[in-house]
Amino acid sequence: MIEIILMQRVEKLGQMGEVVKVKPGYARNFLLPLGKAIRANKSNLEKFESQRAQLEAQNLKRREEAERVAERMDGLTVTIIRQAGESGGLYGSVSARDIADLCKEGGLTVSRSQVLLEQPIKTLGLTKVRVELHPEVHIPVTVNVARSLEEAERQARGEEITREEEPSLEDELRAEIGAAMDDR
Repeated sequence: MIEIILMQRVEKLGQMGEVVKVKPGYARNFLLPLGKAIRANKSNLEKFESQRAQLEAQNLKRREEAERVAERMDGLTVTIIRQAGESGGLYGSVSARDIADLCKEGGLTVSRSQVLLEQPIKTLGLTKVRVELHPEVHIPVTVNVARSLEEAERQARGEEITREEEPSLEDELRAEIGAAMDDR
């Protein structure tokens, strides 16, 4: 475990300015390269404390901007048209990159790393996804996955979209034979 100083809030880890212990790989591969943390040594601690007020002011300004954007984009819904089987399972999946691209079309510029998707979306329907505008500001985005635009509109209104299965030729023949047997 190594000690680091957090340069911004990191979910499930701590607030800006905290000194925390993390596994070396997490620090080396994620926190340090993205500038979310710096190594906790004497010179870095002194440097951080001298710049703390300035860093907190910058963080506050970025958070306020993110909150204004969140108010403007509240209730954002994106529609994705994908091919799917009769049971509603997609041929493929909807990823964070797809959602980020559609958010850009909707007026919200985000990167795919800001789309917090637990796992790829693999079925038709409405799904709520969190988008991180700032480490302390998240907005919900509704992702409407459908086979066509008209199906997406029906889903948005809350209608059930499962298709009625056409009776197969075999089912029709069984029905005719059953009717013929009943006539005897």
